[in-house]
Amino acid sequence: MRAGIGFDVHAFADGRPLVLGGVTIPSARGLDGHSDADILCHAVADAVLGAAALGDLGSHFPSSDERWRNAASTELLAKAVEMAADAGFRVVAIDATIVLEQPPLAPYRDEMRKHLAECCRVDVADVSVKATTADGLGLVGRGEGAAALAVATLDAR
Repeated sequence: MRAGIGFDVHAFADGRPLVLGGVTIPSARGLDGHSDADILCHAVADAVLGAAALGDLGSHFPSSDERWRNAASTELLAKAVEMAADAGFRVVAIDATIVLEQPPLAPYRDEMRKHLAECCRVDVADVSVKATTADGLGLVGRGEGAAALAVATLDAR
């Protein structure tokens, strides 16, 4: 059994969709990034890669590579899970937290869990997605960006 930790943070930008866990959430602003800037998928992918000792998201999908411009981060996550499988591991469970001030995410949580479960090849019952605020502290608290943290548990196949 192995565990990996992932983290991602992006600034908000006008004119971009807000995509979290593969779900487009109604919002005046989205997150800025080379791909779709889905911090939840990025954190989970980093956790999966870390648990399998395969490096990090940026080393496999660098922002300098035009192939990943505007890429769906669910695709990046699925590729990370495939890389872990090729290394002899399977995802057992995911626990993730999104930190942002607005908008409220409760109405979208189950759909996020479903997308993550599909990408990670696990049952939705094995995926937890939580949301919290930064209580006005830091760039997230000021509403300038959002962050996500994730733990992935993997087992040898």
